[in-house]
Amino acid sequence: MSKEIRDLQPKELWEQFADLNAVPRPSKKEERVIEFMMNFGKNLNLETIKDEVGNVIIKKPATQNMTDRKTVVLQSHLDMVHQKNNDTEFDFDTQGIQMFVDQDWVRAKGTTLGADNGIGVATIMAILKSTDIEHPAIEALFTIDEETGMTGAKGLVGGLLQGEILLNLDTEEDDEIDIGCAGGIDITALAEYDQEPTPEGSVGYRITVKGLNGGHSGMDIHKGLGNANKIMNRLLFDSFDSFGLQISSIKGGSLRNAIPRESVAHVIIAKVYEDAFVFDMNSIVEEIREELHSVDPNFEVVFEKLESKDKPEFVMPPMAQYFLVRSLYAAHNGVYKMSSEFEGLVEASNNIAKVEVAEGYLSIKCLTRSSVESSKMDLANSLRSAFELMGCEVEFSGSYPGWSPKADSAILGVLEEIYEKQNNTKANVVACHAGLECGILGTNYPDMDMISFGPTIRGAHSPDERVSISSVQKYWKFILEILKNIPVK
Repeated sequence: MSKEIRDLQPKELWEQFADLNAVPRPSKKEERVIEFMMNFGKNLNLETIKDEVGNVIIKKPATQNMTDRKTVVLQSHLDMVHQKNNDTEFDFDTQGIQMFVDQDWVRAKGTTLGADNGIGVATIMAILKSTDIEHPAIEALFTIDEETGMTGAKGLVGGLLQGEILLNLDTEEDDEIDIGCAGGIDITALAEYDQEPTPEGSVGYRITVKGLNGGHSGMDIHKGLGNANKIMNRLLFDSFDSFGLQISSIKGGSLRNAIPRESVAHVIIAKVYEDAFVFDMNSIVEEIREELHSVDPNFEVVFEKLESKDKPEFVMPPMAQYFLVRSLYAAHNGVYKMSSEFEGLVEASNNIAKVEVAEGYLSIKCLTRSSVESSKMDLANSLRSAFELMGCEVEFSGSYPGWSPKADSAILGVLEEIYEKQNNTKANVVACHAGLECGILGTNYPDMDMISFGPTIRGAHSPDERVSISSVQKYWKFILEILKNIPVK
């Protein structure tokens, strides 16, 4: 398996990617990959620094003919999103990613691949290790915790870097050059409720929403993909009045920046309504399946009657349940506003990422994104209102700024010219709805000229994540030519 990946071209990049993917590197648990990267830099006899928050900086002098060029910061993040299919046996804390080649794609077996942003990290490693690539002085910046808080970028102090140009390698379409991105804010709603005993004359059911594609809650939010939490809530809505349904527990979604693919609820219904419940639920499922057939063809809902011994002992009171399902119905999910400045760009969106209800506690977690700070807070306050009306305590946290486009960027002109020369067509210069670190890094390095690009990656943040082999070859050729054409000081 590893040899199959290592034999791909460009070999020097895929070798580093294979080494990197052997190291567990979940967000918030980057100790092993930090050590790996520190050892990598030191073994090359390059100046290697770990800053106060855990970012790694490796500095490499310019090649002999490039000493008069501006210093370039090559930047990617070390952490990766850990997601797996329910039927996949895999321990992210101890195992390396199991990769394979599928025609023009590199994939992982039932898990996320880590191409986001491992391909960028591997690219920088290959350049640092090279002895025959022309380049100016390089400051390689490997940040931590990009996926769950961007605390690495937030913690990078001014003055550590001297570079005048930053090349961020975290874009996922190889025909795009990014010059701006969305900011974001985490929204957490919490509440307690008094449980009540399961009523007599009831039967228990497990409801499982599954088979959804999921995906990146920024880059994929406009695709109309199914959100397992919203679908589950749609099934539960009005079910108390119709079937005497009461919720015992709900567990849906996992990460704020991943569109939730699965949700599981344990409920009870009045036995007298059991046949009507199954019939009506299947009718709703068919309606949703028809709505999602083009984007989530594998969507399904499984209804499993529980054995008497497995029936929940306690359930949510009807009034608490009433407010929960209505609040979740009212809470916006998906695209909230399109940009008036950039055609086709999502300005603001929300992902209802994680819903947990059990044993008298409920938690709802969202990630709201926007390229405009005022619309970000407008949407955040809309969600806050929906959750506060049901009695939740609502917390805003993890806010980070967007990256405002600069159409007069000097390095942008260099990239556009090279792209057109290599591909006989113009690159798409865009701002994206993902949370790139450039906006945050720019707060302490406001004069740094920043740009973002990368190879084509599909299904990021989901087990369907894959990276195009031919696109990586195109991207590698692109970045080598960029390094040769960095402007003089």
